[in-house]
Amino acid sequence: MFRFIGHLIIVGVALWLTSLLLPGMHLGEGGGTILGQVLTVAGIALIFAIVDAIVKPILSFFALPLTCLTLGLFMLVINALMLLLTAWVAGLFGLPLEFDSFWWALLAGVIVGILSSIFEAILGVDGDRDRERA
Repeated sequence: MFRFIGHLIIVGVALWLTSLLLPGMHLGEGGGTILGQVLTVAGIALIFAIVDAIVKPILSFFALPLTCLTLGLFMLVINALMLLLTAWVAGLFGLPLEFDSFWWALLAGVIVGILSSIFEAILGVDGDRDRERA
C-alpha cells in the first residue's frame, strides 16, 4: 500500500514538473488555491495510475507485434495514448489536463517516464520488491 502511495506521489510530481517544462501540456491551470492545485494533480495522478494499471497492459499485449517490429519504440506511442486517455477521463471529472496535440502528449510521456524512473531510483520505491522476495 505504501509503495502505491509512493508511486502515486512520484507520478504526480513528474506530471506537474512536465507541465512546467512543456508549453503544450496544460495541467491544473487557473487561479486556485495551492491546496486545490495539489488535489487536482493528485486526482490526475490517481486517474493516470488506474489507466496505466488497467488499460496499458491490454493495449501493450495487442500491440506486441508492432512493438517488436519497431524495436520497442511503439511503447512511446502507447504511453502518449495513456496520457491522452487520462486527459479525457480527467475531463469527465472536471480536472484540467489538456494537450495541444498528440506530439505534446508523446513528448510528455517520454519526460514523465524519465522523471518517474529517476525519482523511483533515488527514493528506492521499486527497490522494496527485491527486499520482499528475499
